[in-house]
Amino acid sequence: MHWCSWTTRSTSRSRRPEAEIAAVPAPTAQGAPLPQRRSQAERRRSRRRATLKKYGTVFLFMLPWIIGFVCFTAYPMIASLYYSFTRFDLINNPQWVGLQNYRDLFTTDPFFRQAIRNTLFIVVLGVPLNVLFGVGVAMMLTKARSGASFYRTVFYLPTLAPAVAVALTFMVLFNPGTGPVNQLLGALHIGQPLWFYDPNWSKPALLILGLWTAGNTMIIFLAALLNVPRQLYEAIEIEGAGPLRTFIHVTIPMISPVIFFAVVTGVIDALQYFTQAYVIGNAVSQQTDQLGEPQGSLLFYALWMYQKALPGFAMGYAAAMAWLLFLVTMIATLILFKTSSRWVFYQGSGR
Repeated sequence: MHWCSWTTRSTSRSRRPEAEIAAVPAPTAQGAPLPQRRSQAERRRSRRRATLKKYGTVFLFMLPWIIGFVCFTAYPMIASLYYSFTRFDLINNPQWVGLQNYRDLFTTDPFFRQAIRNTLFIVVLGVPLNVLFGVGVAMMLTKARSGASFYRTVFYLPTLAPAVAVALTFMVLFNPGTGPVNQLLGALHIGQPLWFYDPNWSKPALLILGLWTAGNTMIIFLAALLNVPRQLYEAIEIEGAGPLRTFIHVTIPMISPVIFFAVVTGVIDALQYFTQAYVIGNAVSQQTDQLGEPQGSLLFYALWMYQKALPGFAMGYAAAMAWLLFLVTMIATLILFKTSSRWVFYQGSGR
């Protein structure tokens, strides 16, 4: 009886709650003080050190990009903004002239307005033509029943060629005397333009050259068209809509974000049109100091800015032209973004 009660008491003692056991302080060495809890200030300092360490690690990973941005983007932009208010020729020290460079652009520069007109020609005609051509080719490729991959490759390959090589190739194709284009037109008893040697035909020839390299635009339109839900076409077909109404009311709204992207990037590129005009103009004039030939018909804004900067060494004037181009590009882009809400539709946006 006594043995049973002793066993019960010992068992109950051994089954004390674990929380109670955990609350019993561990024995310490004789004379050693018990550890004290850290104060609130110490905990704040510890958290602050951990946060600084975390952000310091992120900063170290970003440091190469920050150095590159400061050295190759931020500093050149700030320096060019300063030089745009100076007279600077890369040899002598810059002389502050205030807004004189900007005034000269609009009042005394004889080629400024011509460069603006030529650039607007590419923006107003070249960009819409590239978009329409890209959409048309992409729609044809979606209808291809066999060999679709081959045709996509054929239309995209020209974009991989360097711009200089493409310009020289079109100089050969559009050669007035021996070019295959004029040979074909002559065989068909059609008039044979002088193309790049005629100021009236030089810019239209550049538009045709631009279509040759429209593969980038075509490939994004092809992806957008393949992503249009088929049930939309089926629904409007049941309503009795023809191909034109289907294109206007289904295809265009569904690919409008891609059209918006193509227009924005096209406008930005057209405002900086340079390489093709530079190569063809030099080939026509046979001289490197006469740009924009024939008769200034290929003198675009970026080309005239280059002419003032390097051969002319008017770096302050060229910097003012560069900042004016930057301002115009920003305004054009903002206008496109502000007006996009009227004609760009996004899936799931409720519009």
